[in-house]
Amino acid sequence: MIPQNLIEIMVHNAQEVQSQLAKDHAPVVKLHSRYGKAIWLLSELDPVNNIAFGLCDLGQGAPELSYVSLSDLASLKHARLKVPMVETDPAFDGKYPMSVYLKAAKAAGRVVEEDAVLSLISPLE
Repeated sequence: MIPQNLIEIMVHNAQEVQSQLAKDHAPVVKLHSRYGKAIWLLSELDPVNNIAFGLCDLGQGAPELSYVSLSDLASLKHARLKVPMVETDPAFDGKYPMSVYLKAAKAAGRVVEEDAVLSLISPLE
């Protein structure tokens, strides 16, 4: 579901956090539901358990930082069409720290990707 080069970045980010070298990475990948409103902006990955960390928005107006199983997301299939429900957005480019995306999402009640909004928000210190 996620290209290998992005997985490597996410694993590296997780290692930095575990070593207390960095805490506010930019999202590396965007996953979204093909048939719903769910969006995941992910920055870190535990490769042993295939658990990612990032901004999770299930489309219910309450986005939050959380962990998600990539195996579980990959296993979700459309009930009738039997096609994968979650896919990677190849055009996504995480330009801001996760704290900026979180602040914007909390204010809007959804993941915000517009530069005009994100560029006005200062990251957490």
